[in-house]
Amino acid sequence: MKPSKRVVLGLALAIGGSFLVSGCAMLFDSPEKADRSSSVVNFLYPGQVNPLPPRDIPVLRLPLRVGIAFVPSYQTGSGGFSEQQKAVLMERVAREFRSKEYIQTIEIIPATYLRPNGGFTNLDQVSSLLNVDVIALLAYDQVQFTNINMLSLVYWTLEGRYLFQGKKNDTHTLMEAAVYDIRSQHLLFRAPGASQVEGKSTVLDLLHTDMRAESSEGFDRATDALIINLKLQLEDFRDRIRKSPETVKIEHKPGYTGGGSIEGWFAWVIALLAMGRWARARWFEAKPCV
Repeated sequence: MKPSKRVVLGLALAIGGSFLVSGCAMLFDSPEKADRSSSVVNFLYPGQVNPLPPRDIPVLRLPLRVGIAFVPSYQTGSGGFSEQQKAVLMERVAREFRSKEYIQTIEIIPATYLRPNGGFTNLDQVSSLLNVDVIALLAYDQVQFTNINMLSLVYWTLEGRYLFQGKKNDTHTLMEAAVYDIRSQHLLFRAPGASQVEGKSTVLDLLHTDMRAESSEGFDRATDALIINLKLQLEDFRDRIRKSPETVKIEHKPGYTGGGSIEGWFAWVIALLAMGRWARARWFEAKPCV
């Protein structure tokens, strides 16, 4: 007995539907990952698993000449940290250093001056070319993970254009400013900044601007957090030098009086106390005994 046309059509639709569902599952349930990163460690210590710390005590000769630069980056996927965003961040970092009286100059270093895996040899060249003593190396790491699950097919059935509304897009961003004394190769201090952006949108939106927008938002938020931490670390570094002078040696360049040195305000306090003691002693000497 031959099967009716209706049965054959039903079987065909069932088989075709199963292939459609499995095909969509393979196409849309597979995770996608976009990775954008640059690493201070990889730049300074290429191929080294456990780099040894420098032995020499850093000597900071005031006033300091500071350079600011992004280390070379690696990127897969769309989006990324634009050159305009990098320029804005470097200017914000420079502004924090300019507010310190012991800073003589700030130099924004072009990306072409740093080579991938250039190490301290590269920094020595930059120091000689641009005459900088200390450098703030900026780096970032951003990962966007996209996973479109099977529930999205139900949304397509019910809402047409929003077939893949179940898409989940997470953007994790980490930024870092690592400040090094070039001559001694010492890390003076570092300031981190992190952000997480969670988004839900359709794949149609995702294919156009969604991931780029969330990538940009992640960098903006992480930059704000980095600047806040940089302010705190600059103040903490000054206090650390005052309380533990054996960790960093301070010298003055010829012609520099030290009025804007890290410990200059502390010297003024000592001078005022000494003057107070001297005036008090003179007063007691001049006062007649009763």
